[in-house]
Amino acid sequence: MDWRLEVVVVPVTDIDRAKAFYVDQLGFNLDADTQPTETMRVVHMTPPGSSCSVVVGPKLIEAGAAPAVRGSLQLVVTDIEAARTQLLAKGVEASEIQVLDPRDGGKFLFFQDPDGNDWAVQEIRLRHGASLD
Repeated sequence: MDWRLEVVVVPVTDIDRAKAFYVDQLGFNLDADTQPTETMRVVHMTPPGSSCSVVVGPKLIEAGAAPAVRGSLQLVVTDIEAARTQLLAKGVEASEIQVLDPRDGGKFLFFQDPDGNDWAVQEIRLRHGASLD
């Protein structure tokens, strides 16, 4: 299974200002501007030609934040159940799978490395209508 490092999470204080900066000034492509919960909004942008994206949102990385908004490094897989099974088999303490949005891209799990760095794993099966497998 491929484990793609595709997302870097950047905490911001003003999501609209950050979106304007990355999209209008830097020329990033706007992939998604979504609000998966009433209290969480994220904007996902990709630099032209890059396979790694930036996700911005207020308080996405904050001490004491729920794991769903704390992952500072993010891996993308096409089968999150298999990914969790693999992590657990290797002795990694992975969270239960959380469904933040029923659409593709809305399933996550979380774990920490030995130094306490937070990792998120997101399931994405399709990108622009094409399978990632």
